Amino acid sequence: MSGDAGGDVELVAIDSDAVWPEDAAEVEEAVVANWFVREGTRVEAGETVCEIQIEKVSIDVPAPATGVLETIEVPDNGEFGRGDALGYVRVG
Repeated sequence: MSGDAGGDVELVAIDSDAVWPEDAAEVEEAVVANWFVREGTRVEAGETVCEIQIEKVSIDVPAPATGVLETIEVPDNGEFGRGDALGYVRVG
């Protein structure tokens, strides 16, 4: 993904599909229970950034890369579908 005049900026999606449990494959929607970090916060790869709930099961969602949480696409208590990006991490 290209950035502004500063050059190329790599954004990595926080992909809900990566943590979606196999035994919930038929479920099409979930909810972000809580974001543990806010936009603009530095995160480390593997650090838990939010918690989602799928059919009353809570799942921690890790940052996919080290960088800064650039955007949150699904807010606290927001619904999303399998495969949706929950947010984006700017690598670096």
